[in-house]
Amino acid sequence: MSRFKIRKGKRFPLGATCMDGGANFSIFSRHASSLELLLFETPKDKEPVFKVSLLPEKNRDFYFWNIFVEGCHPGMAYNWRAEGPDDTSSSGFRFHKERLLLDPWARMVYDGLWDRERAKRDVKAPPIRGIIAPCLEDYDWEGVSPPEHNPEDAIIYEMHVRGFTRHPSSKVKNPGTFSGIIEKIPYLKSLGISHIELLPIMAFDEQDVPEGVRKLGLKNYWGYSPHSFFAVHPHYFVNPLDLHCLDEFRDMIKALHKEGIGVILDVVFNHTSEGGEDGPVINFKGLSNREFYHLDPKDRRKYIDFTGCGNTVNCNHPQVVFFIIECLEYWVKYFHIDGFRFDLASVLARGEDGKPMHHAPVVWSLEFSRALSRVELIAEAWDAGGLYQVGGFPGYRWQEWNGRYRDVLRQFIRGDKGLINEVATRIAGSSDLYAPSGRSPINSINFITCHDGFTLNDLVSYERKHNEANGEDNRDGSNENFSCNYGIEGETKDRRILSLRRRQAKNFMAALFLSLGVPMILSGDECLRTQRGNNNAWCQDNEISWFDWRLLKRNSGMLRFTRRIIEFRKRHPALRRRHFLAGKPLKKGEIPDILWHGKSLNEPPWNSGDENFLAYTLASIQEEEPFLHVIFNMEKEEEVEVELPELENVTWHLAIDTSRPCPNDIIEPERQSPFLNRKYLVRPRSVVVFEGRYFVP
Repeated sequence: MSRFKIRKGKRFPLGATCMDGGANFSIFSRHASSLELLLFETPKDKEPVFKVSLLPEKNRDFYFWNIFVEGCHPGMAYNWRAEGPDDTSSSGFRFHKERLLLDPWARMVYDGLWDRERAKRDVKAPPIRGIIAPCLEDYDWEGVSPPEHNPEDAIIYEMHVRGFTRHPSSKVKNPGTFSGIIEKIPYLKSLGISHIELLPIMAFDEQDVPEGVRKLGLKNYWGYSPHSFFAVHPHYFVNPLDLHCLDEFRDMIKALHKEGIGVILDVVFNHTSEGGEDGPVINFKGLSNREFYHLDPKDRRKYIDFTGCGNTVNCNHPQVVFFIIECLEYWVKYFHIDGFRFDLASVLARGEDGKPMHHAPVVWSLEFSRALSRVELIAEAWDAGGLYQVGGFPGYRWQEWNGRYRDVLRQFIRGDKGLINEVATRIAGSSDLYAPSGRSPINSINFITCHDGFTLNDLVSYERKHNEANGEDNRDGSNENFSCNYGIEGETKDRRILSLRRRQAKNFMAALFLSLGVPMILSGDECLRTQRGNNNAWCQDNEISWFDWRLLKRNSGMLRFTRRIIEFRKRHPALRRRHFLAGKPLKKGEIPDILWHGKSLNEPPWNSGDENFLAYTLASIQEEEPFLHVIFNMEKEEEVEVELPELENVTWHLAIDTSRPCPNDIIEPERQSPFLNRKYLVRPRSVVVFEGRYFVP
């Protein structure tokens, strides 16, 4: 085998790195007694073309095993074998000298030979392969830098890479890929969003599904089952075996950045696709099981599960802290990622004993990382173990998915009573959650819907979840959706019901963009995409989940409303303020920054439990910015005639009334005319907004 020569390697960088006529291989395993590296000419080959053993006295620096192999090149595949103790119940180790392991630091992977079910029972089952990637420094960014958005100006659009263009109606050249998204950038630009937030694109196991789901031919579609945190999921490339496929991902990011759109990645550091005791050994279990996962101290064969997915990553073990920080800095350095949303982020706040930590090392290390200083850090601040930290997630610059905002706005707009006080707090930026710790409205990511739950269309069309297609007898998914069907469950041709549903959808969208904080919308809500009542479509890689582009025409009124309400928010800095409202004038002689009202001016219904009506007047913060008078009438039947505030030298102009038909539901400034009456009749279940402009008397 003279083609390959070996010599001493380097500890860093970890993974397989091309340099100097070969590649440096480095991997971490504290308790392995020896390692073996196997090289394959192509990822599909079953037999290696070269094998080399690594010994602790020659190839281990501290706990980093490394070797340099001359003669290997990009595109070759590789795996590791690790030998060591396997007394799982007492020590928690799962080493096996026959099992081929995937490098946790692999930059590219191939899963074409992978059979998850076989891997659970057969240590010699074909593994997922690592692929030696080309030099990542060689990509030409053409001088395109990540866009600079102030946090208060962000508008986030959550989407699935595959689902966004997989439907035949997308008419893109390569549906379901990063290239497909590039073709749809003009559409994203036209919406007016600032960021896309991609469901997981780190390589995950599509075969990680329960038995009943697998028998239906379904797969893990959302991607919350990662195994390779440094690798892009291969099935989102046009050709995953193309040596330069990573450029397709970077081409997408560069094209988005050219249009001023940032890219946020949904990352899953709370668990992996290796599952629990009966799950397969892919990489971490076979190299660092005891360090990487929370194990039951009484029986280390068992995994402590705070995630509902079989295992929990031991995020605050020093080795894992190092792994997570290095991983995220890698995505920023080589892919110019603009932010990260952390799935079940409360796991990151659990110590090695599983108990919550206020000063969790990994959380604060992320906050203080210089390489991550410009990126957004967003926490889904809860986990499946009962830890709920909305408003209390440790860290100052962290933003949080505000689940309390979602729930109370859903109930309020549905028509539930007794919520006015909290509704006002949520619309005004959730000061109860963020002010005590010195944070601001921009720490709150406000949303009505997300990938997990009903779409906006289904939120106003179904009172119950309909997840039968998932193969779990409708047991999966949340039962508490705060939804309403307004007369008929699901699809209907009843025009009265359809009209009310559309109005409620607009009410939700209006409330979201009128609230202080950072708004996030779910892809497809702007054109009323439906999942037919499925509120947990994690395994549905089909028309249930795909974006149907025909809806842009079919529901053009909703699309127009969404675009206009985004434009409306951008015209009003008062809706994007970084500081909480004080209820007092910003300057001497001015009106307070906010005045709260009920059905009568200056009489907010704070002590009323039977009203579902709230109004407020919001002062401007920039010259020539109009005042706003906002009215929420969520009474189910009652019309309310309201009086408009009388402000010196201010004329009111009707801007929004969701009860009116398109295009008069939201009126552009050039089409507005002065409203000379002092009173306005607000219909039930509607949002009304007036803009107040100064005039010269």
